[in-house]
Amino acid sequence: MDLFEYQARDVFEKHGVPVLAGAVATTPAEALAAAEQIGARSGGVTVVKAQVKTGGRGKAGGVKVAKTAQEAEVHAQAILGMDIKGHTVKKVMIAQGAKIAEEYYFSILLDRANRRYLAMCSVEGGMEIEQLAEERPEALAKIAVDPNVGIDDAKATEIVQAAGFDAETAPKVAEVLKSLWTVYREEDATLVEVNPLVKDEDGNIVALDGKVTLDGNADFRQPGHAELEDKDAADPLEAKAAAMGLNYVKLDGNVGIIGNGAGLVMSTLDVVAYAGEDHTGGASKPANFLDIGGGASAEVMANGLDVILGDEQVKSVFVNVFGGITACDAVANGIVGALKTLGDSATKPLVVRLDGNNVVEGRQILADFDHPLVTIEETMDGAARKAAELAAK
Repeated sequence: MDLFEYQARDVFEKHGVPVLAGAVATTPAEALAAAEQIGARSGGVTVVKAQVKTGGRGKAGGVKVAKTAQEAEVHAQAILGMDIKGHTVKKVMIAQGAKIAEEYYFSILLDRANRRYLAMCSVEGGMEIEQLAEERPEALAKIAVDPNVGIDDAKATEIVQAAGFDAETAPKVAEVLKSLWTVYREEDATLVEVNPLVKDEDGNIVALDGKVTLDGNADFRQPGHAELEDKDAADPLEAKAAAMGLNYVKLDGNVGIIGNGAGLVMSTLDVVAYAGEDHTGGASKPANFLDIGGGASAEVMANGLDVILGDEQVKSVFVNVFGGITACDAVANGIVGALKTLGDSATKPLVVRLDGNNVVEGRQILADFDHPLVTIEETMDGAARKAAELAAK
């Protein structure tokens, strides 16, 4: 889960990372009130920042400096409701103004390939870090971090030296890096990024902007993270599937996909996409990822179909199951039970491909059921083609 900037700021403050005052506002009037309070700490100057989970806010006009509270109100009026790369701005952050002397960059992230963490740091912050890494890779220090040790005094010193901080600034930055590591560890994050990390005119190091991604796999030990979820932006079908314990991701297509096993489902998405290109001129595409796992019981299948059929974009459903631990006859009984459970709410054609353990028995069960919406196909390619064709009609 990605956090909004104001949420990242609050998490930073919780763990001792130096930040400036900030408050979130959803209306111009709230922005005015926040700016009147916060601006008093910085000579009346505040920054109005769009709260969206995407980059490029400044270039899109979503970050404005205000010299008075009234000016902050005007900026908030203009920014709220703005579309930034497909994200509608519903909140702005009113941040305390800062007298910046220098800008730096720091991040720590999960390095899956090497099974460790990676810290990246540069004395050149504020710009697009991807651009810096591409044009001047020598300006971005990359230091491996042992998960069992983290960023202690020695590692923080190694990072700031590799980044090229001067002798006066290095120890100050090192202390902040240790606090940012605490954020990463204690919040079960997969990314903590500060751009820019600044030194103000008084020599203080401050995290001026923050990006934090939390690991959903750790939710069981982070109950407070549920409060950080952006429920307004959550897809209702994904929320419904999550409540049912289903692994579902909404896509922009018209062929619903159900499979057992993530690898099989991913392959099914590809096959349906290819079939849509070849046989419908691109009119048919996968509508979702839905992995029902190993146990395709009637209840699980009914829940999966209920979610998929609730998607107005779906015109056909492709059920692609390989019988293993759960045999094909059990899967077929699950489909039959699901259709009986759904009754008249099942109104879209289903193309079913079964293979593997007890496949003959499974296909016979579906044939005997003889449901008008169900088409049995023996091959994955044939089933994908049929589902694509039905969706395009």
